[in-house]
Amino acid sequence: MDPHGVLFFCLYLLAAQAVLVETLSELLSLMRNLEQPQPLGRGLSSRVRHIHLLEQTLLNASFRGHNLTLQTKSIQSLVFKLSCDFPGLSLSSATLTNVSQAWAPHAMQFPAELTKGACVTSQPAELRLICIYFFTAHLFQDDRNSSLLNNYVLGAQLGRRPVNKLQKPVNISFWHNRSLEGYTVTCVFWKENISRQSWGAWSPEGCYTEQPTPTQVLCHCNHLTYFAVLMQFSGEPVPAELQVPLEYISLVGCSISIAASLFTILLYAHSRKQRDSTTRIHMNLQGSVLLLNATFLLSSRMAPPTVSRPVCTVLAAALHYALLSSLTWMAIEGFNLYLLLGHVYNVYIRRYLLKLCGLGWGFPALLVLLLLVVKSSVYGPCVISFSKSQENGTGFQNVSMCWVCSPTVHSILVMGYGGFTSLFNLVVLVWALWLLCRLRAQEKVLSPWAYRDTVTVLGLTVLLGTTWALAFFSFSVFLLPQLFLFTIFNSLYGFFLFLWFCSQKRHSDAEAKARMEAASSSQTTH
Repeated sequence: MDPHGVLFFCLYLLAAQAVLVETLSELLSLMRNLEQPQPLGRGLSSRVRHIHLLEQTLLNASFRGHNLTLQTKSIQSLVFKLSCDFPGLSLSSATLTNVSQAWAPHAMQFPAELTKGACVTSQPAELRLICIYFFTAHLFQDDRNSSLLNNYVLGAQLGRRPVNKLQKPVNISFWHNRSLEGYTVTCVFWKENISRQSWGAWSPEGCYTEQPTPTQVLCHCNHLTYFAVLMQFSGEPVPAELQVPLEYISLVGCSISIAASLFTILLYAHSRKQRDSTTRIHMNLQGSVLLLNATFLLSSRMAPPTVSRPVCTVLAAALHYALLSSLTWMAIEGFNLYLLLGHVYNVYIRRYLLKLCGLGWGFPALLVLLLLVVKSSVYGPCVISFSKSQENGTGFQNVSMCWVCSPTVHSILVMGYGGFTSLFNLVVLVWALWLLCRLRAQEKVLSPWAYRDTVTVLGLTVLLGTTWALAFFSFSVFLLPQLFLFTIFNSLYGFFLFLWFCSQKRHSDAEAKARMEAASSSQTTH
């Protein structure tokens, strides 16, 4: 070889080595800066900028071979050179070199379809797949300070273009050193620019959660970004064997209630009698229960991944509105019963029914619209876990439905709202029963009234919705009986209201007939 050529080749190798060392030094410096609680002391904007800078530097890094691995105390970066004939790639912490044994096992599997979108219009000489694993969650804190499994965030990016809507998903596996029994786990990805207090928020859109073993969570996602597993304490898990019976009871009960509610409303519309305010309150309650049953069936049947996130948000908001409206009308029934029994003389309230309609339909709508405006992410896909007995322990089977995702909103505007309504109506019911007992004690003959009093007590119990108080007995030995009783009573709530309406109509018709007979007999004697 020419001496000048040899000299040039040596200088080239030295320059390439210098560039490689400089690039590696810059990457490691960026990774160490990100490990600090407040990168460079400039807070959120600096944190986001350094993450994006790390991504760009990895995409532009010069290195020999087909892959590059860098590791600091809590961040690991990997770069792979791919071609258009990409056969797929499986990464596992068990096979990666220089992986700390203190880190919990994790894995990512990329399908061959990954490079198809980038190779449709052109044939690039090289594609870069970068993976950034954060073994700390402080960089991805959302408004709710969500808890992440192992505090792991596993990210992937192909070149500079987004990858989404994959036919075959990317599979991400997370393992934990203990059983996840008692926790609801949800696969999520980091969605940027949808939160005010942080640079993004966790979203389950496009990801499907599976739990093959008690210590493993498997995520199937149709796009590339940063992935994690949300953990929420779910109390005592329900056995998976009860999922099908509970779903069947809910389906049959809600269907019967929908039919009964429609029939009740039709009977009321064709009846020229019973047009007083009390009966109209009954019909408004029946209408809200009809809406509740219909939205519940839609929400539970049309759940992710079968529907898009916006549709699921609308379904969840509609279901929450129907529940709040039903609870409000139950409280109105209690208030109206107090007015009827607590005052000897009629109490006149101007535009009484109009004001009650504004409260029963308007107030829940105001609450739901306010939540949608302030933070629409409180509604969406919600995961319900059922425990599943296995040979090596207890696993979980997750079911999704469109419902309230925020634990805070659920505690205040579901459990709190329902608890207040149930407590108020229970007090009214006890007070009404006390009045009834005192009235019967003043009479000499009790037996003719026994049957009617029993029906009245049962009817008032249903009318005031006191069976919803069963939701607060879901613990310890009460869990399974409460689940079945709650599901049976409240899925058939519309049917029970129909029976109450029929009994009241029959009683009203009997009284009207008795009055007519008394009037005709008095005319005959005169």
